[in-house]
Amino acid sequence: LVVSVVYSLIKMALNMNTMRGLNKKAVASAPGRKSLVCQAVSAPPTTQFRAGVVQGPELIELFEHAQNKKFAIPAVNCTSSSIMNATMEAAKEAGAPVMVQFSNGGGTFITGKGVSNKDEQSSIAGCIAGAMHVRSLAKYYGVPVVLHTDHCSKKLLPWFDGLMDANREHFNSTGQAMFSSHMLDLSEEPIPENLEICQKYLKIMSPMGMLLEMELGITGGEEDGVDNSDVKQEDLYSKPEEILEVYDALESIAPKGYSIAAAFGNVHGVYSPGNVQLTPKILDAAQKYVKEKKGLSSDKPIYFVFHGGSGSSRAEIREAIEYGVVKMNIDTDTQWAYWDGVRAYEAKNRDYLQGQIGNPEGPGKPNKNKYDPRAWMRSGERAIVDRMQIAFEDLNCVNV
Repeated sequence: LVVSVVYSLIKMALNMNTMRGLNKKAVASAPGRKSLVCQAVSAPPTTQFRAGVVQGPELIELFEHAQNKKFAIPAVNCTSSSIMNATMEAAKEAGAPVMVQFSNGGGTFITGKGVSNKDEQSSIAGCIAGAMHVRSLAKYYGVPVVLHTDHCSKKLLPWFDGLMDANREHFNSTGQAMFSSHMLDLSEEPIPENLEICQKYLKIMSPMGMLLEMELGITGGEEDGVDNSDVKQEDLYSKPEEILEVYDALESIAPKGYSIAAAFGNVHGVYSPGNVQLTPKILDAAQKYVKEKKGLSSDKPIYFVFHGGSGSSRAEIREAIEYGVVKMNIDTDTQWAYWDGVRAYEAKNRDYLQGQIGNPEGPGKPNKNKYDPRAWMRSGERAIVDRMQIAFEDLNCVNV
């Protein structure tokens, strides 16, 4: 009921006309990869892909392009419209695709902390609101945008189910799911259970043109209230045999319709150089193993995802991309960037921020243009845009 009411209210406020002509069967069946060079609706495209939210065959094509050109797409955890806009603006400056993703806690914050999250209603509603915001604005930035949700553990499956309801309702009315992809993080469960649940949801998602990201092994550290700081060291590294199990379980359901967040020593958060021991060659070994065991022609049959990349060197990031990483999560660094931009603004304008009236120019001079939230929030946004240019460079994802 919460999903239906929230979705209906948001949909009434948005113009859906550009989506109504889509063929539902074409999206659901995910046909073979074709050239997807299109013109943006409201802004000239800055990449070879269509501007706006991409999903289904377009997203598979984008991942293939990333592997072939050896770049990865940054995925930014967004908790407000300000951060969503800054993320898309950063992609526009880089001439590159980007992922806007929401965590369970991020969805709750978007709804507002004054709303109860009983039965995950707030986290569901916030993610829907964020997705509709991006859907209505992404085309104006002239870049492809992937709409994604982050880690969903077993205890958060009611949140995932609510998002599936929203996707189904959006698909039935427009021919497209609400989101491009979702992540299930069942890495703490036994592998057979992990794969069984992933299979169940991929069968729901694939006909609507959505990809599934799954996690295998555990990413250490802490993020969004999930603390894996004390996990066993061996759990931080995935095995080729385990990745083959994922391929066998999911490939027949949706060929190329999934990605794997494999563990190769990566850790959430930011740490001093040398404190995190990344082993990207684990990914290379897995690609070779799957290719050999399945008799495949592709050198990179798996789309890999890089979690916990904050503090990693450019060389480590580029090595992981060589082995088939197509997406890297960015959260800690953008959180700091936003705060650092606001901090710098306050330091520069401190004498104008001590009261509504009175500053170095005179006791009766107003300060409204300094304390207006749009002024200092914009400083935070620009700091994210600038920090993201470094990320795009690290990921070899500039003018792609």
